[in-house]
Amino acid sequence: QVQLVESGGGLVQPGGSLRLSCAASGSIFSIYTMGWYRQAPGKQRELVATITSGSSTYYAGSVKGRFTISRDNAKNTVYLHMNSLKPEDTAVYYCNARPPVLDWGQGTEVTVSS
Repeated sequence: QVQLVESGGGLVQPGGSLRLSCAASGSIFSIYTMGWYRQAPGKQRELVATITSGSSTYYAGSVKGRFTISRDNAKNTVYLHMNSLKPEDTAVYYCNARPPVLDWGQGTEVTVSS
């Protein structure tokens, strides 16, 4: 079973940037479409972005133009580059396959605040 470990979160001011990483164990990582999801306090988890095995991407409207998803199959890692961060981006960020058929990791917390 693939295990997922997210990292890179933290406290950032509005307008700032962060890069999140998701390291996956297991050699079958490269076949999955991978996604970043987030869950804000008191809200349901939502899909933020996805990337296929061939690196085609999708973004939710709320992050399009500000976030970039990428992957390195040799390192079994998927990234989320986040620019122009807003307070409403505050959430715990998770990676998983799309659909989310893998066990969820612990997530990484992003707080956007001045």
